[in-house]
Amino acid sequence: MFVIGVDPGVSRCGYAVVERMGARTRAVAIGVLTTPPSDPLPRRLADLQTDLAALLDEFAPGVLAIERVLFQANVRTAMSVGQASGIAMAEAARRGIDVVEYSPNQVKGAVTGYGAADKQQVQRMVQTILGLAEVPRPADAADAAAVALCHLAHAPLAGAGR
Repeated sequence: MFVIGVDPGVSRCGYAVVERMGARTRAVAIGVLTTPPSDPLPRRLADLQTDLAALLDEFAPGVLAIERVLFQANVRTAMSVGQASGIAMAEAARRGIDVVEYSPNQVKGAVTGYGAADKQQVQRMVQTILGLAEVPRPADAADAAAVALCHLAHAPLAGAGR
């Protein structure tokens, strides 16, 4: 069963499809969905929804793990992150896929063992855990992989069976 991690955003929405097979965890797909900043917001949201739907259809994950939208200093950024997050959660829920949210500190703690780790530490641990030749780029892709890995670390503890 696949877990898809999502680092929500309208300009760049990171995604990572991961699978645990025994003691090994592998990346099935890692990337970023983008929308042109010059397009009107409704068009960008519709494009993002179409792209997310295609990912969910292609990989049929059992769980969508997403980074919880917390306080952001820039209200405009927080709004667009929230809009992208809502689209991802709704698309998953519409298909009967479980949706689980994790805080940034939970993600960092699960991947690095330290809830205040910096982005470079998270990226290097994602590379190590998934056995990748390079750190996933851009950072949004690595962040999405970290969210998926966080779910794999937390799910057995919660007895979720996911």
